[in-house]
Amino acid sequence: MTAMRMSPAAHWRATLAVVLAAASIGLIGCAGGPKDEFAGKSTDKLYEEARDEAANGNWERASKLYEKLEARTAGTQQAQQTQIDLAYAYYKTNEKAQALSTIERFIKLHPSSPAIDYAYYLQGLINFNENLGLLGGLARQDLSERDQQAARDAYQSFRQLTLQFPNSKYTPDAQLRMNYIVNTLATYEVHVARYYYRRGAYVAAANRAQQAVQEFQRAPATEEALYILGISYDKLGLTELRDDAQRVLQTNFPESRYVKDGFETADKPWWQIW
Repeated sequence: MTAMRMSPAAHWRATLAVVLAAASIGLIGCAGGPKDEFAGKSTDKLYEEARDEAANGNWERASKLYEKLEARTAGTQQAQQTQIDLAYAYYKTNEKAQALSTIERFIKLHPSSPAIDYAYYLQGLINFNENLGLLGGLARQDLSERDQQAARDAYQSFRQLTLQFPNSKYTPDAQLRMNYIVNTLATYEVHVARYYYRRGAYVAAANRAQQAVQEFQRAPATEEALYILGISYDKLGLTELRDDAQRVLQTNFPESRYVKDGFETADKPWWQIW
C-alpha cells in the first residue's frame, strides 16, 4: 500500500505540534521553580558559611544565609543568635528598616535573653548611624539640620540599656553616644532659633533659644543660644531681659566667639570631626 503523501501545510502543522509539545514538557519540568541553593545544607553548615561571609565583609551574602537559617531554626535557641546576626547584617548593608524590624522582633520575643543588652545597643546604633549619615558628612551638612527623630530613638534605646544594664560592656559607649545625641538636639534648637532670627521672627527665636538654654545647659550650643537670646530681646526692645542674657553669656563664656564675631565664626562646629 502506498503511503499517503503529506501536503506542505499539513507537514508544517505537524512539525509545529511536535515543537509545542516538547516546549510544554520543558515547562512542566520547570514548574517547580528555581532550585534552592541552600537545600541539603545543615543548619550548622549554613551558620558556618554565614559567619565566614560576615567575617570577610560579604554582608549581603551573609544576610541571605542568616535569613534561610532563621526560617529553619524558628523556635529554637539557635534562632535567637541568628536574629541578632541577621539584624547586624542588615545594618551593615544599610537596610535600616529590616534591621530595626529584626532587632525589635528579637526584643519582643526574647526579653530575658542574655543578649538583650546587646539588642538595645544595636537598636540604638542603627538609629544613631542613620542620624549621622554618609551623604551628610560628605556635604558638610550640620547634623542638627536634619530630622531629629532618629537621634531621639537612638537616645531612648541607649537609655534603656544604661538603666537596665549599668554593668553591661556596651553601657560606656552608649553613654558617650547619649551625650553626643544631647549635644545634637541642643544644636538643633539653636539652629531653629538662628533661622527665626535671620528672618525677623524675634519672638520665635527667643523662645527656641530659651528652650535650648533650659533643657541643655551643659551642651556646647548653649553659648550661641544665649547670644541669640540676647540679640532677640534687643530687637524686641526688652532691654532688661537682653542685659540678663548678655550677663549670663559673659559670665559663662568670657571669651565667647559670638560676642566678637556674631554668627560669622570661622571655628568648626562642635560635631565636625574631620
